Order: sequence, then C-alpha cells, then structure tokens
Amino acid sequence: MLASISGLGAFLAYFATAAVLVAIYLVIYLLATAHDELALIRRGVTAAAIALGGSLIAFTLPLAVAIYNAQGLLDCAVWGLVALIVQMGVYWAVRATLPEMSRQIEAGESAPAVFLAAASLAAGVINAAAMTY
Repeated sequence: MLASISGLGAFLAYFATAAVLVAIYLVIYLLATAHDELALIRRGVTAAAIALGGSLIAFTLPLAVAIYNAQGLLDCAVWGLVALIVQMGVYWAVRATLPEMSRQIEAGESAPAVFLAAASLAAGVINAAAMTY
C-alpha cells in the first residue's frame, strides 16, 4: 500500500504548480480579451465558451508535456510560462487578423470563436510536441 502512494508528494507538488499556472493563465487571458468571457458564458453565449475553452485546452496540452518532461518544479513552471506566452501570442495574432472578433463573440457569432479555438489548439499541439526534447 505504501509503495502505491509513494509518489503522492510529487503528484501534489506538480498538480499544485499546474493549478497555479492555469489560474495565472486564465487571469492574464481574461484581462487581455476585449470582452468578458465569464459574463458571456453565464449568459449562455456559446461562442465565448468555445473561445475560452479551446484556449484553456490549448494551454494545458503543453503544460501536461512540461510536467511529464520536467526535471523539477522550476523547470515545469518555466515551460508552463513558455506555453502561456505562446497562447497569448496566438490570441493577439488572431485578434489582429479578426479585429471585430470580440464584438462578434459578444454577439454570439461562432465563426471567430471556432477559429480562435482552432488556432489556439494548433499552437498548443505544436508547442507540446516541441517540448518533448
């Protein structure tokens, strides 16, 4: 039984590190967007949920790889921050490409939200693969 839970401390440390990184990501992402995703999601605007959900999954993909490959908690945190920077870059690139994106998402238009989610996921997959060093 004790052998089964011998890694519990490391699990908790990496899980807590990841949870903090996800929280930091969400705060930064929610502050960066020109629309209030959480308020829109509470009102049932699916487009906001698609955009935010896709971005969150896209951030956690490379974060999972960073945990898997990490040489320690600091290494994990550094690569988690790299994933955050990549995802914010994707958001700003899509926003520059679709300057009306926030207004469209607020209006419940799905096309820009799906494109943002797809671009975020594409970058997240590539980012995760690049972290397999």
